[in-house]
Amino acid sequence: MKTDKKVRSIEWQDGTLLLLDQTRLPAEVVVEEQTTVEQVWNSIKQLKVRGAPAIGVAGAYGLVVAMRQFRGLDRAGFLATLKENAAYLDSSRPTAVNLSWALKRTVAAVGQSSGTSGEELFVALVKIAEEIHQEDIELCRRIGENGVDLIKPGMGVLTHCNAGRLATSEYGTATSPMYLAHERGVPFRVYSDESRPLLQGSRLTAWELQQANIEVYTITDNMAAYVMQQGLVDMVIVGTDRVAANGDVANKIGTMGVAILAKHFGIPFYVASPFSTIDLATPAGGNIVIEERDAEEVTSFGLRRTAPEGIRVHNPAFDVTPAELVTGIITDRGMVEPPYSVNLQRMFG
Repeated sequence: MKTDKKVRSIEWQDGTLLLLDQTRLPAEVVVEEQTTVEQVWNSIKQLKVRGAPAIGVAGAYGLVVAMRQFRGLDRAGFLATLKENAAYLDSSRPTAVNLSWALKRTVAAVGQSSGTSGEELFVALVKIAEEIHQEDIELCRRIGENGVDLIKPGMGVLTHCNAGRLATSEYGTATSPMYLAHERGVPFRVYSDESRPLLQGSRLTAWELQQANIEVYTITDNMAAYVMQQGLVDMVIVGTDRVAANGDVANKIGTMGVAILAKHFGIPFYVASPFSTIDLATPAGGNIVIEERDAEEVTSFGLRRTAPEGIRVHNPAFDVTPAELVTGIITDRGMVEPPYSVNLQRMFG
């Protein structure tokens, strides 16, 4: 168990992968050492580590964990086994593009290295995983720098789910402008949607912002309209698990509803995204595979059952917000504005 106040979602210490078990927050702060690829797969699948950037980093380090025992293989055997383990890890969560992006990048980089033995290839594998980790920290910082000026003194900012530092290596995506504004002494407040069914907004976002001494209020998802109607929200910033080439945005279920409400009340709706989440190979939101999760997440609230036994359940983990509802996409390379099909290609193509 770890009680460091600035606990991180992912830590790499002396060749050991440590993942914060976010399913136990905020009641407990528990960090687990990952010793097998199956454990990493389960940590991603069970949302112990979650958030598109974080699971990308976890996937890269998961390959290191997987391949540690195969350093004695020759080059061909090592690369073949590496690809098998990458495919296995990729099956843990289908919607967030960062996972497959990080795994493909890692496999390609190791394959292009000059190593002739499994031992040499393993060294290259560790190097690329560490690069992806450090890159994520830097990308999130730049997102904050490109979005911080949007937050004016006295503003109310609404966010949905958790796109904070718990969903990344540091800073977060949607929360990065908030952290930087707070560092600059800008007074503002945050409304954090509870984000049913898994409560990432109340369990995670509210917790981490509170830890940072940022003024934050938890609201249930169905309070967002009222809070906007009362004039308490001046801007919405959310994260994303995938941005399609036309600007459609896949994010935690409920995000589209927030975007529709923001449009109705004339509130700017921004999406924060690193370049690794921009998926120009996916033409539109309708092409994104939406993960369907277990019924138990909906039929229970904690340990208490809240639905009839045997009830049919539809539990999509994400929805897709149409591009026309998005005011701008805050990226590590700058702000992207409509028309997205043109400007995303220009910046990331």
